[in-house]
Amino acid sequence: MRHGKAGLKTGRTSSHRDAMFRNMVTSLFKHGRIRTTDTKARELRRWADHLITLAKRGDLHARRQALAIVREKTVVHKLFEEAAHRFGSVSGGYAKIVKLGTRKGDAASISLIELMGAETVRKEKKKKKKQEDEG
Repeated sequence: MRHGKAGLKTGRTSSHRDAMFRNMVTSLFKHGRIRTTDTKARELRRWADHLITLAKRGDLHARRQALAIVREKTVVHKLFEEAAHRFGSVSGGYAKIVKLGTRKGDAASISLIELMGAETVRKEKKKKKKQEDEG
């Protein structure tokens, strides 16, 4: 029985699975969106929500817990700087999964997972860039 066993196995060893999701969540926070299979996207959403909740707390212990998962300091710094602004009023559901169809090679279901609020951040960056170009 699997009582109390959260998370998906995905046919990998635990060390491989942890390393894979650490890399994927780092890429998600670095780029804002990534393409992956549906199963991995659903599990990745759990990891991302946990890290954003840590970033919203914002204290030193939360930052160290995030650094234990995401090994790039710049990504963690960016996450902690933007989390309160982007996700402050929302309590959960920080990532959106959009189904794209099937992969041609093996017919695996492919999804796009992206962080909510990414549209507003992109618009603000464009405004800043436009202001810098004008001024």
